[in-house]
Amino acid sequence: MPSGSAPGGTRNTVNGAVSFWYAGTGLPEPRPPLPGDAEVDVAIVGAGYTGLWSAYYLKKAEPSLRIAVLESRFAGFGASGRNGGWLANSITGGRTGYERTHGRAGTVRFQELLNESVDEVIAVAAAEGIEADIVKGGELLVARNAAQLGRLDALAAEAARWPDDAVRLGPAETAARLRVAGALGSVHIPHCARIQPARLVRGLAAAVERLGVAIHEGTTATEILAGTAAARPVVVTDRGRVRARHVLRATEGFTANLKGLHREWLPMNSSMIVTEPLPPDVWEEVGWDGCETVEDMAHAYVYLQRTADGRIAIGGRGVPYRYGSRTDLDGATQPQTVDLLAGILREMFPAAGDAAIEHAWAGVLGVPRDWKATVGYSPDTGVGFAGGYVGTGVTATNLAGRTLADLVLGRPSELTGMPWVNRKVRRWEVEPVRWLAVQAMYAAYHRADRQERDGRTGTAPLAVLADRVSGRSH
Repeated sequence: MPSGSAPGGTRNTVNGAVSFWYAGTGLPEPRPPLPGDAEVDVAIVGAGYTGLWSAYYLKKAEPSLRIAVLESRFAGFGASGRNGGWLANSITGGRTGYERTHGRAGTVRFQELLNESVDEVIAVAAAEGIEADIVKGGELLVARNAAQLGRLDALAAEAARWPDDAVRLGPAETAARLRVAGALGSVHIPHCARIQPARLVRGLAAAVERLGVAIHEGTTATEILAGTAAARPVVVTDRGRVRARHVLRATEGFTANLKGLHREWLPMNSSMIVTEPLPPDVWEEVGWDGCETVEDMAHAYVYLQRTADGRIAIGGRGVPYRYGSRTDLDGATQPQTVDLLAGILREMFPAAGDAAIEHAWAGVLGVPRDWKATVGYSPDTGVGFAGGYVGTGVTATNLAGRTLADLVLGRPSELTGMPWVNRKVRRWEVEPVRWLAVQAMYAAYHRADRQERDGRTGTAPLAVLADRVSGRSH
């Protein structure tokens, strides 16, 4: 137990410092910023997973390309270095909407590609010598009350229609994998791996540099000027202007900071905490030998992993949105959020009730108005983008990077025909409407969860209404 920490306490919890994932190695040494005006073939704004995967596959396909990645802080500073470490097969926003608009066969193939992308990331990590604590133990969705169990059964029935290979488990089968207090059942999906996200993004940045890609850190992009028939697109930064044949925007939760894109994607906050390393007797009680990623079926859900060094990391929304799309750069989260997550952790795993909370942090993720991710590119302007993953982007960024590479290179492919390519999404409402709406939505979800914990056997109508009003309904 850390010196000075009370049993189960948070008094000495490190709060912020980007994330716990950097605690072991420290923050990376900064790379040089953009030295001034430049001209390249491809300029990529943002050195997270999306930007780095795009650079990786572009350079693999066309080694002669001059590619510059522009990053305001350092590679992996945003969600790529702060997330829950789920390499999952999720289609952001669900599948049924795409089935209605693009047909069943195309949506099935989209899901298969995301399943395959889990293995693609694992394969690239192995080939590039990236040690990211990867264990493919699958994803375990756990029901902890009667209302959650109803949703779990509905999820299992729906998953049976898709190539998820999902298995419905009863209480005893669930406990054989992981002993969550009060668990009534679960669904296991094998297409998911636990990762250490900062190690993955740092390794990927090093891999693209070895291929000859320039990463300019400490370089803040303020505007992207679209190309025309007479001029190439330009990235305006605080260090100079970068003119390119192609510009890719990979800014996810920080997109609102770019001129003209304030209402494009809402920057949603997500918070995490991690315990100190747990002793062997606690793990004997908890189980979790397969290192499955874990999520409950609450409306304001939590997500968890067992870390490589024997801790439990748990995340949830906390304070979901700051007025005016403001983003907190340091990664600090609110004390009440730390206490909320710690309380849920101890409800789920009483054996870990005395464990100190060693680190807490937060980050922002990009949320489109319809809660679905998009990959886009316009040959007319030379500008492309990908994002809006709503927290399910660790795998999707890989598929997005490969798709952007094909779009930039003008190679029609199976990937460029997927349902998320070049979608049209309306913008978020102006303030204070979007702030009020997000606060009301999450207040409704938390109240619905309380009603269900108190014995409501079916899904609370408040949550159904919040889904419809928010646009999250599939």
